[in-house]
Amino acid sequence: MTLQFNRERLSARLKTVKPSPTIAITRLAAELRRNGKNIVALSQGEPDFDTPDHIKAAAKNAIDNGETKYTDVDGTPALKRAIVDKFKNENGLDYEVANISVGTGGKQVIFNAFSATLDQGDEVIIPAPYWVSYPDMVLLTGGVPVTVSCGEKSGFKLTAEALEGAITPRTKWLVLNSPSNPTGAGYSAAELKAIAEVLLRHPRVLVMTDDMYEHIRYDGWEFHTITAVEPRLRERVLTCNGVSKAYAMTGWRIGYAGGPVDLIRAMATIQSQSTTNPSSVSQAAAVAALTGPLDFLAERNAVFQDRRDLCLAAFNGIDGLSCKKPDGAFYLFPSCAGVIGKQAPTGKVLETDVDFATHLLESVGVAVVPGSAFGLGPYFRISFATSTDRLRDACERIADACASLK
Repeated sequence: MTLQFNRERLSARLKTVKPSPTIAITRLAAELRRNGKNIVALSQGEPDFDTPDHIKAAAKNAIDNGETKYTDVDGTPALKRAIVDKFKNENGLDYEVANISVGTGGKQVIFNAFSATLDQGDEVIIPAPYWVSYPDMVLLTGGVPVTVSCGEKSGFKLTAEALEGAITPRTKWLVLNSPSNPTGAGYSAAELKAIAEVLLRHPRVLVMTDDMYEHIRYDGWEFHTITAVEPRLRERVLTCNGVSKAYAMTGWRIGYAGGPVDLIRAMATIQSQSTTNPSSVSQAAAVAALTGPLDFLAERNAVFQDRRDLCLAAFNGIDGLSCKKPDGAFYLFPSCAGVIGKQAPTGKVLETDVDFATHLLESVGVAVVPGSAFGLGPYFRISFATSTDRLRDACERIADACASLK
């Protein structure tokens, strides 16, 4: 039975929001695969490594010990203490337990913060390209996303000058993501210091840093977070992170943040009326992740770097494509400007990066995400968090798809 979709039932706010493009493309690829199509999906940002054994063991022990009841709304004391120690030891940030919030994934932490602070019409500055969920979360919570285009000439990063030009009397937040999804671009300490100097001149502007990919980095690049670079911003910064990417715990759904106590309390109020506490078992596993060994990271990052270099060389060798080397994360963000205007064998002229992504899916069965979904075209994003054989196959298919254009 086919159900009619009645848009009149929806709120005006929801009508402005679109589903996550990365999830939508991943679902489409899965559906095509179920229908017998040979599809290589490079659309979803999920490590293909397993959760480390000591973390899984902690979860099993939590179940055996009966740790399956409600916890404090925004995190167990044990997990909050582990996060405090993590921030201190890895980032040089001095927080107390009262400064810590734990949510059901990094996305909920960010959504809670926007829900707790944004009034109708408040502006949130979002450098583009951006993670696809930022603008829609702002819209859902009554704010106005203000995207600032950060092209390849600036390394896909926000400059101090661009930030200064984007701030208005309605600006409430600036969002920073380093290393970035989708580009892998990372901010240096000097770049963050320049941004901080602008923010110090605008004391009403809050700062959200999404550091989810901090441990996934290459070529000796050093990670920095803005509060450590400029401690004077401490009471205005929400430092967001989680266990999903570095620890291969995407399905465990634990994100966390450190920030000013008043904001953390407000976020807990939001969470108390939505999901209540994150999974008790997942929290026990997250304690093990944050307090346990990190030796597995070097080995996994070496694998990611080999995969990055394989795909980077392939794309830069394809006529019409070019790609900048990322500092971290597990994404490439190649330009497809050189194929825009060309004609596919079907007769379709590729006018946008969406057309190019559609051509890849339909002609050679490779699923990628158009750059316009991240606020900047003509580019596309691939995740190289999958097997080397699949990546090599995908690169060969993409080369064939580009060679078929006239």
